[in-house]
Amino acid sequence: VPVPRSVASVSMSVVEHVREMASAGLHSNVRLLSGLLLTMSGNNPELFSPSQKYQLLVYHADSLFHDKEYRNAVSKYTMALQQKKALSKTSKVRPSTGNTASTPQSQCLPSEIEVKYKMAECYTMLKQDKDAIAILDGIPSRQRTPKINMMLANLYKKAGQERSSVTSYKEVLRQCPLALDAILGLLSLSVKGAEVASMTINIIQSIPNLDWLSVWIKAYAFVHTGDNTRAINTICSLEKKSLLRDNVDLLGSLADLYFRAGDNKNSILKFEQAQMLDPYLIKGMDVYGYLLAREGRLEDVENLGCRLFNISDQHAEPWVVSGCHSFYSKRYSRALYLGAKAIQLNSNSVQALLLKGAALRNMGRVQEAIIHFREAIRLAPCRLDCYEGLIECYLASNSIREAMVMANNVYKTLGANAQTLTLLATVCLEDPVTQEKAKTLLDKALTQRPDYIKAVVKKAELLSREQKYEDGIALLRNALANQSDCVLHRILGDFLVAVNEYQEAMDQYSIALSLDPNDQKSLEGMQKMEKEESPTDATQEEDVDDMEGSGEEGDLEGSDSEAAQWADQEQWFGMQ
Repeated sequence: VPVPRSVASVSMSVVEHVREMASAGLHSNVRLLSGLLLTMSGNNPELFSPSQKYQLLVYHADSLFHDKEYRNAVSKYTMALQQKKALSKTSKVRPSTGNTASTPQSQCLPSEIEVKYKMAECYTMLKQDKDAIAILDGIPSRQRTPKINMMLANLYKKAGQERSSVTSYKEVLRQCPLALDAILGLLSLSVKGAEVASMTINIIQSIPNLDWLSVWIKAYAFVHTGDNTRAINTICSLEKKSLLRDNVDLLGSLADLYFRAGDNKNSILKFEQAQMLDPYLIKGMDVYGYLLAREGRLEDVENLGCRLFNISDQHAEPWVVSGCHSFYSKRYSRALYLGAKAIQLNSNSVQALLLKGAALRNMGRVQEAIIHFREAIRLAPCRLDCYEGLIECYLASNSIREAMVMANNVYKTLGANAQTLTLLATVCLEDPVTQEKAKTLLDKALTQRPDYIKAVVKKAELLSREQKYEDGIALLRNALANQSDCVLHRILGDFLVAVNEYQEAMDQYSIALSLDPNDQKSLEGMQKMEKEESPTDATQEEDVDDMEGSGEEGDLEGSDSEAAQWADQEQWFGMQ
Protein backbone atom coordinates (compact mmCIF):
# COMPACT_ATOMS: atom_id res chain seq x y z
CA VAL A 1 0.00 0.00 0.00
CA PRO A 2 1.60 3.28 -1.04
CA VAL A 3 2.27 5.71 1.82
CA PRO A 4 0.33 9.00 1.44
CA ARG A 5 2.57 11.90 0.36
CA SER A 6 1.57 13.94 3.36
CA VAL A 7 2.82 11.20 5.74
CA ALA A 8 6.08 10.83 3.78
CA SER A 9 6.74 14.56 3.93
CA VAL A 10 5.93 14.69 7.65
CA SER A 11 8.20 11.68 8.37
CA MET A 12 10.99 13.25 6.34
CA SER A 13 10.60 16.42 8.34
CA VAL A 14 10.84 14.42 11.61
CA VAL A 15 14.13 12.82 10.53
CA GLU A 16 15.48 16.24 9.61
CA HIS A 17 14.56 17.45 13.10
CA VAL A 18 16.43 14.51 14.62
CA ARG A 19 19.46 15.30 12.46
CA GLU A 20 19.39 18.98 13.48
CA MET A 21 19.17 18.05 17.18
CA ALA A 22 22.09 15.64 16.76
CA SER A 23 24.13 18.40 15.10
CA ALA A 24 23.22 20.74 17.96
CA GLY A 25 24.47 18.19 20.53
CA LEU A 26 21.02 17.56 22.07
CA HIS A 27 21.85 13.90 22.66
CA SER A 28 19.26 13.11 25.34
CA ASN A 29 16.53 14.61 23.12
CA VAL A 30 17.77 12.64 20.11
CA ARG A 31 17.73 9.44 22.14
CA LEU A 32 14.11 9.86 23.24
CA LEU A 33 12.72 10.93 19.87
CA SER A 34 14.70 8.47 17.71
CA GLY A 35 13.71 5.63 20.07
CA LEU A 36 10.01 6.47 19.62
CA LEU A 37 10.38 6.83 15.84
CA LEU A 38 12.19 3.47 15.55
CA THR A 39 9.30 1.81 17.44
CA MET A 40 6.87 3.44 15.01
CA SER A 41 8.97 2.12 12.12
CA GLY A 42 8.89 -1.39 13.60
CA ASN A 43 5.11 -1.28 13.83
CA ASN A 44 4.74 0.16 10.33
CA PRO A 45 7.76 -0.77 8.16
CA GLU A 46 6.58 1.51 5.34
CA LEU A 47 6.38 4.62 7.49
CA PHE A 48 10.05 5.54 6.81
CA SER A 49 12.20 4.94 3.75
CA PRO A 50 15.29 2.68 4.10
CA SER A 51 17.62 5.73 4.13
CA GLN A 52 15.55 7.34 6.89
CA LYS A 53 15.69 4.16 8.99
CA TYR A 54 19.48 4.12 8.51
CA GLN A 55 19.74 7.73 9.72
CA LEU A 56 17.51 7.12 12.76
CA LEU A 57 19.56 4.07 13.78
CA VAL A 58 22.85 6.00 13.49
CA TYR A 59 21.57 9.03 15.44
CA HIS A 60 20.11 6.75 18.11
CA ALA A 61 23.42 4.84 18.37
CA ASP A 62 25.33 8.15 18.61
CA SER A 63 23.16 9.22 21.57
CA LEU A 64 23.83 5.85 23.28
CA PHE A 65 27.57 6.32 22.65
CA HIS A 66 27.36 9.73 24.31
CA ASP A 67 25.70 8.10 27.34
CA LYS A 68 28.57 5.56 27.47
CA GLU A 69 26.24 2.62 26.76
CA TYR A 70 28.77 1.09 24.41
CA ARG A 71 27.30 -2.42 23.97
CA ASN A 72 23.91 -1.01 23.15
CA ALA A 73 25.52 1.50 20.75
CA VAL A 74 27.41 -1.30 18.95
CA SER A 75 24.14 -3.21 18.56
CA LYS A 76 22.41 -0.17 16.95
CA TYR A 77 25.43 0.67 14.75
CA THR A 78 25.42 -2.94 13.50
CA MET A 79 21.71 -2.65 12.65
CA ALA A 80 22.44 0.64 10.87
CA LEU A 81 25.17 -0.97 8.74
CA GLN A 82 22.81 -3.84 7.84
CA GLN A 83 20.19 -1.26 6.84
CA LYS A 84 22.81 0.55 4.73
CA LYS A 85 23.71 -2.71 3.02
CA ALA A 86 20.04 -3.35 2.18
CA LEU A 87 19.78 0.25 1.01
CA SER A 88 22.70 -0.23 -1.39
CA LYS A 89 21.17 -3.44 -2.78
CA THR A 90 17.81 -1.86 -3.50
CA SER A 91 19.69 1.12 -5.00
CA LYS A 92 17.15 3.53 -3.60
CA VAL A 93 19.96 5.93 -2.80
CA ARG A 94 22.97 5.61 -5.10
CA PRO A 95 26.36 7.18 -4.37
CA SER A 96 26.87 10.24 -6.55
CA THR A 97 29.02 9.86 -9.65
CA GLY A 98 30.24 12.30 -12.26
CA ASN A 99 27.13 11.68 -14.38
CA THR A 100 24.48 11.54 -11.65
CA ALA A 101 23.55 14.48 -9.46
CA SER A 102 23.38 13.49 -5.81
CA THR A 103 20.01 13.92 -4.14
CA PRO A 104 19.68 15.99 -0.97
CA GLN A 105 18.74 12.74 0.77
CA SER A 106 22.00 10.99 -0.18
CA GLN A 107 24.07 14.03 0.73
CA CYS A 108 22.85 14.07 4.34
CA LEU A 109 23.28 10.35 5.02
CA PRO A 110 25.76 9.67 7.88
CA SER A 111 29.07 8.31 6.60
CA GLU A 112 29.36 4.51 6.75
CA ILE A 113 33.08 4.89 7.50
CA GLU A 114 32.30 7.19 10.42
CA VAL A 115 29.84 4.58 11.75
CA LYS A 116 32.57 1.92 11.62
CA TYR A 117 34.98 4.25 13.42
CA LYS A 118 32.41 4.83 16.17
CA MET A 119 31.93 1.07 16.48
CA ALA A 120 35.70 0.64 16.87
CA GLU A 121 35.67 3.31 19.60
CA CYS A 122 32.94 1.35 21.40
CA TYR A 123 34.97 -1.86 21.15
CA THR A 124 38.08 -0.17 22.59
CA MET A 125 36.04 1.19 25.50
CA LEU A 126 34.78 -2.37 26.08
CA LYS A 127 38.42 -3.61 25.87
CA GLN A 128 37.58 -5.72 22.79
CA ASP A 129 40.62 -4.64 20.76
CA LYS A 130 40.42 -7.57 18.33
CA ASP A 131 36.89 -6.56 17.31
CA ALA A 132 38.01 -2.94 16.93
CA ILE A 133 40.88 -4.00 14.64
CA ALA A 134 38.54 -6.25 12.63
CA ILE A 135 36.00 -3.47 11.97
CA LEU A 136 38.69 -0.94 10.95
CA ASP A 137 40.59 -3.49 8.86
CA GLY A 138 37.40 -3.90 6.83
CA ILE A 139 37.70 -0.29 5.60
CA PRO A 140 39.65 -0.16 2.29
CA SER A 141 43.07 1.58 2.72
CA ARG A 142 42.17 4.44 0.38
CA GLN A 143 39.06 5.29 2.38
CA ARG A 144 40.85 5.42 5.76
CA THR A 145 40.94 8.88 7.29
CA PRO A 146 43.90 10.02 9.46
CA LYS A 147 41.99 9.28 12.69
CA ILE A 148 41.21 5.74 11.49
CA ASN A 149 44.88 5.13 10.67
CA MET A 150 45.91 6.57 14.05
CA MET A 151 43.50 4.32 15.93
CA LEU A 152 44.64 1.30 13.90
CA ALA A 153 48.30 2.14 14.54
CA ASN A 154 47.72 2.30 18.31
CA LEU A 155 45.68 -0.92 18.30
CA TYR A 156 48.28 -2.78 16.21
CA LYS A 157 51.03 -1.56 18.56
CA LYS A 158 49.11 -2.76 21.61
CA ALA A 159 48.54 -6.14 19.94
CA GLY A 160 52.27 -6.49 19.14
CA GLN A 161 51.76 -6.18 15.36
CA GLU A 162 54.67 -3.76 14.97
CA ARG A 163 55.00 -3.81 11.17
CA SER A 164 51.32 -3.00 10.62
CA SER A 165 51.53 -0.31 13.30
CA VAL A 166 54.52 1.36 11.60
CA THR A 167 52.67 1.33 8.26
CA SER A 168 49.61 2.98 9.81
CA TYR A 169 51.63 5.64 11.66
CA LYS A 170 53.47 6.47 8.42
CA GLU A 171 50.13 6.84 6.64
CA VAL A 172 48.99 9.31 9.33
CA LEU A 173 52.19 11.34 8.77
CA ARG A 174 51.72 11.23 5.00
CA GLN A 175 48.29 12.79 5.46
CA CYS A 176 49.19 15.05 8.42
CA PRO A 177 52.98 15.66 8.60
CA LEU A 178 52.69 17.53 11.94
CA ALA A 179 51.00 14.65 13.80
CA LEU A 180 53.51 14.60 16.68
CA ASP A 181 51.95 11.65 18.53
CA ALA A 182 52.31 9.56 15.36
CA ILE A 183 55.99 10.60 15.30
CA LEU A 184 56.38 9.39 18.91
CA GLY A 185 54.62 6.16 17.92
CA LEU A 186 57.15 5.50 15.16
CA LEU A 187 60.11 6.31 17.43
CA SER A 188 58.76 3.95 20.10
CA LEU A 189 58.72 1.18 17.47
CA SER A 190 62.48 1.66 16.79
CA VAL A 191 62.07 3.59 13.53
CA LYS A 192 65.23 5.70 13.11
CA GLY A 193 64.98 9.38 14.00
CA ALA A 194 66.51 10.37 10.64
CA GLU A 195 63.82 8.42 8.74
CA VAL A 196 61.03 10.05 10.76
CA ALA A 197 62.58 13.51 10.31
CA SER A 198 62.71 12.99 6.53
CA MET A 199 58.90 12.64 6.51
CA THR A 200 58.51 16.15 7.99
CA ILE A 201 61.35 17.98 6.21
CA ASN A 202 59.10 19.60 3.57
CA ILE A 203 56.69 21.05 6.13
CA ILE A 204 59.59 22.36 8.28
CA GLN A 205 61.07 24.18 5.28
CA SER A 206 57.75 25.62 4.11
CA ILE A 207 56.42 27.00 7.43
CA PRO A 208 58.27 29.65 9.50
CA ASN A 209 59.19 29.07 13.18
CA LEU A 210 59.18 25.26 12.84
CA ASP A 211 62.97 24.84 12.88
CA TRP A 212 62.70 23.34 16.42
CA LEU A 213 60.81 20.27 15.15
CA SER A 214 63.89 18.42 13.84
CA VAL A 215 65.59 18.92 17.24
CA TRP A 216 62.37 17.73 18.98
CA ILE A 217 62.37 14.53 16.89
CA LYS A 218 66.07 14.01 17.67
CA ALA A 219 65.39 14.43 21.43
CA TYR A 220 62.61 11.84 21.50
CA ALA A 221 64.64 9.47 19.34
CA PHE A 222 67.21 9.51 22.19
CA VAL A 223 64.37 8.99 24.72
CA HIS A 224 63.16 5.85 22.95
CA THR A 225 66.65 4.38 22.56
CA GLY A 226 67.26 4.81 26.30
CA ASP A 227 70.04 7.40 25.86
CA ASN A 228 68.87 9.51 28.81
CA THR A 229 71.90 11.82 28.98
CA ARG A 230 71.69 12.93 25.33
CA ALA A 231 67.89 13.15 25.55
CA ILE A 232 68.17 15.46 28.59
CA ASN A 233 70.78 17.66 26.89
CA THR A 234 68.73 17.93 23.68
CA ILE A 235 65.45 18.77 25.47
CA CYS A 236 67.30 21.31 27.66
CA SER A 237 68.58 23.01 24.49
CA LEU A 238 64.98 23.16 23.20
CA GLU A 239 63.59 24.37 26.51
CA LYS A 240 66.11 27.19 26.68
CA LYS A 241 64.92 28.58 23.34
CA SER A 242 62.76 31.62 24.08
CA LEU A 243 59.79 30.39 22.02
CA LEU A 244 59.60 27.02 23.82
CA ARG A 245 60.53 28.15 27.31
CA ASP A 246 58.17 26.95 30.06
CA ASN A 247 56.49 24.34 27.87
CA VAL A 248 54.74 21.90 30.23
CA ASP A 249 55.20 18.85 27.96
CA LEU A 250 58.96 19.45 27.64
CA LEU A 251 59.29 19.99 31.41
CA GLY A 252 57.32 16.77 32.03
CA SER A 253 59.61 14.87 29.65
CA LEU A 254 62.68 16.31 31.38
CA ALA A 255 61.32 15.30 34.79
CA ASP A 256 60.70 11.76 33.53
CA LEU A 257 64.19 11.54 32.02
CA TYR A 258 65.88 12.73 35.22
CA PHE A 259 63.85 10.08 37.05
CA ARG A 260 64.99 7.37 34.62
CA ALA A 261 68.58 8.54 35.03
CA GLY A 262 68.26 8.21 38.82
CA ASP A 263 68.49 11.97 39.43
CA ASN A 264 65.45 12.22 41.71
CA LYS A 265 66.27 15.72 42.96
CA ASN A 266 66.14 17.29 39.49
CA SER A 267 63.15 15.15 38.55
CA ILE A 268 61.10 16.51 41.48
CA LEU A 269 62.24 20.05 40.62
CA LYS A 270 61.02 19.77 37.01
CA PHE A 271 57.71 18.17 38.05
CA GLU A 272 57.16 21.07 40.46
CA GLN A 273 57.90 23.60 37.69
CA ALA A 274 55.45 21.88 35.34
CA GLN A 275 52.81 21.73 38.08
CA MET A 276 53.16 25.45 38.82
CA LEU A 277 52.69 26.29 35.14
CA ASP A 278 49.66 23.98 34.80
CA PRO A 279 47.83 23.29 38.10
CA TYR A 280 45.53 20.83 36.26
CA LEU A 281 48.41 18.67 35.01
CA ILE A 282 47.81 14.92 35.39
CA LYS A 283 50.39 13.32 33.09
CA GLY A 284 53.52 12.23 34.98
CA MET A 285 52.03 13.02 38.40
CA ASP A 286 52.07 9.30 39.27
CA VAL A 287 55.89 9.31 39.02
CA TYR A 288 56.02 12.59 40.97
CA GLY A 289 53.87 11.07 43.74
CA TYR A 290 56.08 7.98 43.84
CA LEU A 291 59.22 10.12 44.24
CA LEU A 292 57.63 12.15 47.05
CA ALA A 293 56.55 8.93 48.80
CA ARG A 294 60.08 7.51 48.54
CA GLU A 295 61.41 10.64 50.22
CA GLY A 296 58.96 10.14 53.08
CA ARG A 297 56.88 13.22 52.20
CA LEU A 298 53.63 11.35 52.80
CA GLU A 299 51.60 14.45 53.67
CA ASP A 300 52.56 16.00 50.31
CA VAL A 301 51.62 12.73 48.58
CA GLU A 302 48.21 12.74 50.28
CA ASN A 303 47.58 16.35 49.22
CA LEU A 304 48.68 15.58 45.66
CA GLY A 305 46.31 12.59 45.50
CA CYS A 306 43.35 14.70 46.73
CA ARG A 307 44.12 17.42 44.19
CA LEU A 308 44.35 14.92 41.31
CA PHE A 309 41.06 13.25 42.29
CA ASN A 310 39.43 16.69 42.14
CA ILE A 311 40.76 17.10 38.60
CA SER A 312 39.72 13.62 37.35
CA ASP A 313 39.10 10.21 38.85
CA GLN A 314 38.95 8.66 35.38
CA HIS A 315 42.74 8.67 34.97
CA ALA A 316 45.16 6.15 36.51
CA GLU A 317 47.43 8.80 38.07
CA PRO A 318 45.35 9.80 41.16
CA TRP A 319 44.82 6.13 42.04
CA VAL A 320 48.56 5.42 41.72
CA VAL A 321 49.47 8.43 43.89
CA SER A 322 47.03 7.29 46.61
CA GLY A 323 48.42 3.77 46.21
CA CYS A 324 51.97 5.07 46.79
CA HIS A 325 50.78 6.75 49.99
CA SER A 326 49.28 3.44 51.18
CA PHE A 327 52.35 1.42 50.12
CA TYR A 328 54.82 3.63 51.99
CA SER A 329 52.46 3.62 54.98
CA LYS A 330 52.85 -0.20 54.86
CA ARG A 331 49.17 -0.72 53.97
CA TYR A 332 49.95 -3.15 51.16
CA SER A 333 46.47 -4.61 50.69
CA ARG A 334 45.02 -1.15 50.09
CA ALA A 335 47.94 -0.28 47.77
CA LEU A 336 47.15 -3.48 45.83
CA TYR A 337 43.49 -2.47 45.40
CA LEU A 338 44.38 1.08 44.29
CA GLY A 339 46.99 -0.23 41.82
CA ALA A 340 44.42 -2.65 40.37
CA LYS A 341 41.91 0.19 40.00
CA ALA A 342 44.52 2.27 38.14
CA ILE A 343 45.25 -0.64 35.75
CA GLN A 344 41.52 -1.01 35.16
CA LEU A 345 41.43 2.63 34.00
CA ASN A 346 44.64 2.40 31.95
CA SER A 347 46.15 -1.01 31.23
CA ASN A 348 49.27 0.75 29.84
CA SER A 349 50.08 2.55 33.10
CA VAL A 350 53.62 1.40 33.92
CA GLN A 351 53.56 3.07 37.34
CA ALA A 352 50.32 1.26 38.24
CA LEU A 353 51.84 -2.10 37.26
CA LEU A 354 54.94 -1.35 39.37
CA LEU A 355 52.79 -0.33 42.35
CA LYS A 356 50.66 -3.47 42.18
CA GLY A 357 53.74 -5.65 41.61
CA ALA A 358 55.53 -4.16 44.63
CA ALA A 359 52.43 -4.61 46.82
CA LEU A 360 52.07 -8.25 45.74
CA ARG A 361 55.78 -8.88 46.41
CA ASN A 362 55.57 -7.39 49.91
CA MET A 363 52.47 -9.50 50.60
CA GLY A 364 54.45 -12.65 49.70
CA ARG A 365 52.65 -13.21 46.38
CA VAL A 366 55.93 -13.18 44.43
CA GLN A 367 54.83 -15.15 41.35
CA GLU A 368 51.91 -12.77 40.73
CA ALA A 369 54.27 -9.82 41.25
CA ILE A 370 56.64 -11.23 38.60
CA ILE A 371 53.81 -11.19 36.00
CA HIS A 372 53.19 -7.48 36.66
CA PHE A 373 56.88 -6.51 36.46
CA ARG A 374 57.26 -8.43 33.18
CA GLU A 375 54.29 -6.55 31.70
CA ALA A 376 55.86 -3.26 32.86
CA ILE A 377 59.11 -4.23 31.09
CA ARG A 378 57.16 -5.02 27.89
CA LEU A 379 55.57 -1.55 27.97
CA ALA A 380 58.71 0.35 29.03
CA PRO A 381 61.83 -1.61 27.99
CA CYS A 382 64.11 1.39 28.69
CA ARG A 383 62.96 1.94 32.30
CA LEU A 384 65.41 0.46 34.76
CA ASP A 385 62.96 0.46 37.71
CA CYS A 386 60.86 -2.19 35.91
CA TYR A 387 63.87 -4.54 35.84
CA GLU A 388 64.76 -3.65 39.44
CA GLY A 389 61.30 -4.77 40.57
CA LEU A 390 61.60 -8.08 38.74
CA ILE A 391 65.12 -8.74 40.06
CA GLU A 392 63.96 -8.00 43.63
CA CYS A 393 61.26 -10.67 43.13
CA TYR A 394 63.85 -13.19 41.95
CA LEU A 395 66.06 -12.43 44.95
CA ALA A 396 63.08 -12.66 47.32
CA SER A 397 62.39 -16.18 46.02
CA ASN A 398 66.14 -17.12 46.12
CA SER A 399 66.27 -17.37 42.31
CA ILE A 400 69.76 -15.84 42.18
CA ARG A 401 70.57 -17.41 38.82
CA GLU A 402 67.50 -15.83 37.13
CA ALA A 403 68.33 -12.50 38.80
CA MET A 404 71.92 -12.69 37.48
CA VAL A 405 70.76 -13.49 33.92
CA MET A 406 68.30 -10.57 33.98
CA ALA A 407 70.86 -8.12 35.47
CA ASN A 408 73.43 -9.11 32.79
CA ASN A 409 70.83 -8.64 30.04
CA VAL A 410 69.97 -5.17 31.35
CA TYR A 411 73.68 -4.30 31.55
CA LYS A 412 74.17 -5.33 27.91
CA THR A 413 70.92 -3.79 26.61
CA LEU A 414 70.93 -0.40 28.39
CA GLY A 415 74.73 -0.01 28.47
CA ALA A 416 77.32 0.31 31.25
CA ASN A 417 76.10 3.28 33.27
CA ALA A 418 76.03 3.89 37.04
CA GLN A 419 72.50 2.45 37.33
CA THR A 420 73.06 -0.81 35.40
CA LEU A 421 76.44 -1.35 37.10
CA THR A 422 74.78 -0.93 40.52
CA LEU A 423 71.93 -3.27 39.62
CA LEU A 424 74.37 -5.99 38.54
CA ALA A 425 76.44 -5.40 41.70
CA THR A 426 73.29 -5.77 43.83
CA VAL A 427 72.80 -9.30 42.49
CA CYS A 428 76.51 -10.11 42.86
CA LEU A 429 76.34 -9.15 46.55
CA GLU A 430 73.85 -11.97 47.11
CA ASP A 431 76.42 -14.63 46.19
CA PRO A 432 79.62 -15.01 48.30
CA VAL A 433 81.51 -16.12 45.16
CA THR A 434 80.88 -12.80 43.34
CA GLN A 435 81.65 -10.35 46.17
CA GLU A 436 84.83 -9.08 44.51
CA LYS A 437 83.01 -8.56 41.21
CA ALA A 438 80.37 -6.54 43.11
CA LYS A 439 83.11 -4.33 44.56
CA THR A 440 84.63 -3.68 41.10
CA LEU A 441 81.21 -2.85 39.60
CA LEU A 442 80.34 -0.44 42.43
CA ASP A 443 83.71 1.32 42.12
CA LYS A 444 83.04 1.80 38.39
CA ALA A 445 79.54 3.12 39.11
CA LEU A 446 80.84 5.60 41.70
CA THR A 447 83.61 6.75 39.36
CA GLN A 448 80.91 7.64 36.82
CA ARG A 449 78.55 9.17 39.40
CA PRO A 450 79.97 9.70 42.91
CA ASP A 451 76.58 11.00 44.14
CA TYR A 452 74.47 8.06 42.90
CA ILE A 453 72.66 7.08 46.12
CA LYS A 454 71.93 3.42 45.28
CA ALA A 455 75.60 2.80 44.46
CA VAL A 456 76.71 4.54 47.69
CA VAL A 457 74.25 2.44 49.75
CA LYS A 458 75.46 -0.84 48.21
CA LYS A 459 79.15 0.12 48.60
CA ALA A 460 78.46 0.99 52.25
CA GLU A 461 76.77 -2.41 52.68
CA LEU A 462 79.89 -4.11 51.31
CA LEU A 463 82.21 -2.08 53.57
CA SER A 464 80.01 -2.93 56.57
CA ARG A 465 80.40 -6.65 55.84
CA GLU A 466 84.17 -6.15 55.71
CA GLN A 467 83.97 -4.01 58.91
CA LYS A 468 85.78 -1.16 57.14
CA TYR A 469 83.81 1.47 59.02
CA GLU A 470 86.27 4.36 58.57
CA ASP A 471 86.20 3.86 54.78
CA GLY A 472 82.40 3.73 54.92
CA ILE A 473 82.22 6.98 56.94
CA ALA A 474 84.47 8.73 54.38
CA LEU A 475 82.32 7.41 51.50
CA LEU A 476 79.07 8.58 53.11
CA ARG A 477 80.43 12.00 54.12
CA ASN A 478 81.57 12.54 50.55
CA ALA A 479 78.15 11.52 49.17
CA LEU A 480 76.35 13.82 51.64
CA ALA A 481 78.52 16.84 50.79
CA ASN A 482 76.16 17.98 48.01
CA GLN A 483 72.88 16.26 48.90
CA SER A 484 70.79 15.20 51.89
CA ASP A 485 69.19 11.76 51.94
CA CYS A 486 67.47 9.92 54.81
CA VAL A 487 69.03 6.51 54.05
CA LEU A 488 72.57 7.90 53.75
CA HIS A 489 72.27 9.80 57.06
CA ARG A 490 70.91 6.67 58.76
CA ILE A 491 73.72 4.42 57.44
CA LEU A 492 76.28 7.03 58.47
CA GLY A 493 74.72 6.91 61.95
CA ASP A 494 75.13 3.11 62.00
CA PHE A 495 78.80 3.40 60.99
CA LEU A 496 79.47 6.08 63.62
CA VAL A 497 77.97 3.83 66.31
CA ALA A 498 80.37 1.07 65.18
CA VAL A 499 83.35 3.40 65.85
CA ASN A 500 81.85 4.66 69.16
CA GLU A 501 81.04 8.18 67.87
CA TYR A 502 77.68 8.15 69.68
CA GLN A 503 76.88 11.86 69.77
CA GLU A 504 77.39 12.37 66.03
CA ALA A 505 75.54 9.12 65.34
CA MET A 506 72.58 10.50 67.28
CA ASP A 507 72.78 13.69 65.18
CA GLN A 508 72.70 11.64 61.95
CA TYR A 509 69.67 9.63 63.10
CA SER A 510 67.92 12.90 63.98
CA ILE A 511 68.63 14.34 60.51
CA ALA A 512 67.36 11.12 58.89
CA LEU A 513 64.12 11.30 60.91
CA SER A 514 63.67 14.98 60.05
CA LEU A 515 63.82 13.98 56.36
CA ASP A 516 61.53 10.95 56.80
CA PRO A 517 59.67 10.76 60.14
CA ASN A 518 58.44 7.26 59.17
CA ASP A 519 61.93 5.77 58.80
CA GLN A 520 61.71 2.88 61.25
CA LYS A 521 65.39 1.91 61.08
CA SER A 522 66.57 5.39 62.12
CA LEU A 523 64.11 5.32 65.00
CA GLU A 524 65.35 1.88 66.06
CA GLY A 525 68.99 3.06 65.86
CA MET A 526 68.23 6.07 68.05
CA GLN A 527 66.24 4.01 70.59
CA LYS A 528 69.03 1.41 70.79
CA MET A 529 71.57 4.13 71.56
CA GLU A 530 69.35 5.66 74.23
CA LYS A 531 69.01 2.24 75.93
CA GLU A 532 72.79 1.68 75.86
CA GLU A 533 73.45 5.14 77.35
CA SER A 534 70.93 4.62 80.20
CA PRO A 535 70.55 0.96 81.29
CA THR A 536 68.17 1.95 84.16
CA ASP A 537 65.89 3.84 81.78
CA ALA A 538 66.08 0.92 79.37
CA THR A 539 64.73 -1.46 82.07
CA GLN A 540 61.87 0.93 82.77
CA GLU A 541 61.14 1.21 79.03
CA GLU A 542 60.98 -2.58 78.77
CA ASP A 543 58.40 -2.61 81.60
CA VAL A 544 56.38 0.05 79.79
CA ASP A 545 56.66 -1.94 76.55
CA ASP A 546 55.23 -5.00 78.35
CA MET A 547 52.34 -2.92 79.64
CA GLU A 548 51.67 -1.48 76.16
CA GLY A 549 52.14 -4.77 74.35
CA SER A 550 48.44 -5.49 74.12
CA GLY A 551 47.84 -2.05 72.60
CA GLU A 552 50.40 -2.72 69.87
CA GLU A 553 48.80 -6.06 69.12
CA GLY A 554 45.49 -4.26 68.80
CA ASP A 555 46.99 -1.99 66.14
CA LEU A 556 48.34 -4.99 64.26
CA GLU A 557 44.98 -6.68 64.42
CA GLY A 558 43.44 -3.50 63.06
CA SER A 559 45.78 -3.53 60.09
CA ASP A 560 44.97 -7.22 59.48
CA SER A 561 41.25 -6.53 59.54
CA GLU A 562 41.82 -3.62 57.17
CA ALA A 563 43.81 -5.94 54.89
CA ALA A 564 40.93 -8.41 54.96
CA GLN A 565 38.49 -5.60 54.15
CA TRP A 566 40.50 -4.46 51.13
CA ALA A 567 41.03 -8.06 50.04
CA ASP A 568 37.24 -8.47 50.06
CA GLN A 569 36.89 -5.35 47.95
CA GLU A 570 39.48 -6.63 45.49
CA GLN A 571 37.45 -9.81 45.11
CA TRP A 572 34.27 -7.77 44.69
CA PHE A 573 35.83 -5.72 41.91
CA GLY A 574 37.33 -8.83 40.29
CA MET A 575 40.83 -7.49 40.80
CA GLN A 576 42.66 -10.40 42.36
